[in-house]
Amino acid sequence: MLHCGLLGEKLGHSYSPAIHNMLGDYEYRLYEQAPDAVEAFLREGEWNGLNVTIPYKKTVFPYMDTVGEAAKEIGSINTIVKDADGKLHGDNTDVYGFEKMLLRSGIPVRDRKVLVLGSGGASVAVLYVLRKLGALPVVISRKGPDNYENLAKHADAAAIVNTTPVGMYPKNGESPIDLRLFPECKGVLDLIYNPSRTAFLLQAEELGLPYENGLYMLVAQAKRASELFTGKAIADEEIDRIYRSLSLRLSNIVLVGMPGCGKSTVAAKLSELTGRPVLDSDTEFTTCYGVTPEEVITTKGEPEFRKMETEILRSVGAQSGAIIATGGGVVTRPENYPLLHQNGVIVWLKRDISVLDTSHRPLSQQNKLADLYAVRKPMYEAFADISADVDDDTAQTILEKLTK
Repeated sequence: MLHCGLLGEKLGHSYSPAIHNMLGDYEYRLYEQAPDAVEAFLREGEWNGLNVTIPYKKTVFPYMDTVGEAAKEIGSINTIVKDADGKLHGDNTDVYGFEKMLLRSGIPVRDRKVLVLGSGGASVAVLYVLRKLGALPVVISRKGPDNYENLAKHADAAAIVNTTPVGMYPKNGESPIDLRLFPECKGVLDLIYNPSRTAFLLQAEELGLPYENGLYMLVAQAKRASELFTGKAIADEEIDRIYRSLSLRLSNIVLVGMPGCGKSTVAAKLSELTGRPVLDSDTEFTTCYGVTPEEVITTKGEPEFRKMETEILRSVGAQSGAIIATGGGVVTRPENYPLLHQNGVIVWLKRDISVLDTSHRPLSQQNKLADLYAVRKPMYEAFADISADVDDDTAQTILEKLTK
């Protein structure tokens, strides 16, 4: 069996092993190496193929026996193959991955100005592809002639690519630029894939612009790396299959609906069927603040509770691969939508109000349910990606809708 993996200094959590496990029959491990150990690992380590991440994409160059054209031109290696004689060949599969990502997005770039935010390691692969496809790229960096202080002179940009880490977990909610400054923009790409929708992409969605996150690029470059590791061609359809599988696995399933409609029960059943953890916003609220939502609403009023609840959603919404059961009124604050939508598919659970449980729910007891529902119904509709009627098969129905 081939021994492959990811080389880096501090790797933490990585999606690469999961992707490669779906691509080929070889071992794929995470290899954390200190800077002074890289040369020995490359020359003496028991491995056949490597992906390389920061800070070693340039470090490995002197140890290569041959280097691919793209890697040589951009000065960055992210894939290494050791042949039977022990010789090392370096290549760059980020170029392949970004080109697949860009083509999938359908965003036109030929003969058009494309802003590339950031001048780091990822930027060089993006620039290589854009120039290859006939685009007119402009790098925006913190210093230099084109920077974040003079963006106005690039208001005619037709597309924008973010290669910076701005907005990446755990610093969700930050965006490198305001897309409203670019009225000619026809689409945006963000190399970040956690969260699935950064603040940058959420604004693109709000403005009706096509967008793509970096997960497709990650899968596509892994597919190309796998081909280099094994010497076997892999159909492009595998990129789409793995991308869909991973997207579904990483997405939160967020349940919204009237108080007492059964969100906790459906969440528990979904957890049983999928093995996903359940995050209940009311339970998280009590754990964080030491009081229940009911106590806060009764003593401090609903507005104060809603502000405190939003901070809880800021935390739980940043997670991935969870089932999130929310309070019935989360839809009353528009600022809660991006917190839940950034990593989640929002499911509206619908149930006849005549059978809703109102116990320990002060807002349901203080208001006529029909009036409360009339106010919230359009809010649920605005938040939801899909809906499901509550019955014995609700959890299964949701999973079927998600896989479609």
